[in-house]
Amino acid sequence: MRPAPGDITGLFAGMAVLVLLMVLSIGTGSSDISWSAMIEALRDPGDTRADLVVWQVRLPRVLAAIGAGAALAVAGAIMQAVTGNPLAEPGLMGVNAGAAFAVVIALSAFEVTASGTLTFVAMIGAGCAAALVYSLGAAGRSGPTPIKLILAGVIAATFLGAVTNAILLFDAQTLDTVRFWTVGSVRGRDLGQVVAVLPWIALAVSVALGLGRQFTTLSLGESARGLGQNLKAWRGIAAALVAALAGGAVAMAGPLAFVGLVVPHITRMIVGPDYARILPFSAVGGAALVLAADTAPRAILAVDLPAGVATALIGAPFFVWLARRHGVDRG
Repeated sequence: MRPAPGDITGLFAGMAVLVLLMVLSIGTGSSDISWSAMIEALRDPGDTRADLVVWQVRLPRVLAAIGAGAALAVAGAIMQAVTGNPLAEPGLMGVNAGAAFAVVIALSAFEVTASGTLTFVAMIGAGCAAALVYSLGAAGRSGPTPIKLILAGVIAATFLGAVTNAILLFDAQTLDTVRFWTVGSVRGRDLGQVVAVLPWIALAVSVALGLGRQFTTLSLGESARGLGQNLKAWRGIAAALVAALAGGAVAMAGPLAFVGLVVPHITRMIVGPDYARILPFSAVGGAALVLAADTAPRAILAVDLPAGVATALIGAPFFVWLARRHGVDRG
């Protein structure tokens, strides 16, 4: 099916906003660099102070925010489609906590520092956490209801977060390495680290976008089985995509909260229930949200606030409103 003209216009508008945020983010920081110097550094990189700040500090930060935001938003949309749970998202379902736990174990116990290896480790941790949460939430006769999945996710996230913090408490070196990363931050990202992770995220997002119609069918729940769909196989594919997306995002930017909850829901309100439309708009919206969360405190308050703090301040009241709207107490 060819995309509607309105979809193309909307995506271009979203991309335009994203580009404006990129320019603002690259031009904002503690180092006073003129716009002309910034543009010259991007156009013709050299070894001036402006070149170093742009290419080694600000551009990696921008790319990390875009990649992590897009990945988490798409992962959240997939989780909501497959589980039928309107509150599903990588943070609330313990997936981010599993990825963060795996990365901290790799850093502390095995002294792993290679970005590619840490990304792979984060994906494994995310996948294991997702499997654990679904197993806990599916226990009992009622199966995996929304409230049971949320409770299982909270339990898993709390436990894994506590163990992660305990490890960091007794390992000062690892704590110093991940101090800002643990609260969700793109500060201090190295361009080489970001470039090592972005291809994984781009691949997973591309695959997810190609399966948009399939996710729309899966969102019908058990009714999809009557349409000839192999639910078990497709749920396995969806779980692998979520693990890749969440793992890549956490490896690059830490456990950013609520991005996978807020963006897909706002997108669904705008474009409707078709995941062939929800997923691309979510990717752009997630990238814009995280980049805005990272840039706004620096641009408005002159404070370098971790992006994860800003997304939590936005997402927490949204979660409460959404829970009341959907009446999860009936789950």
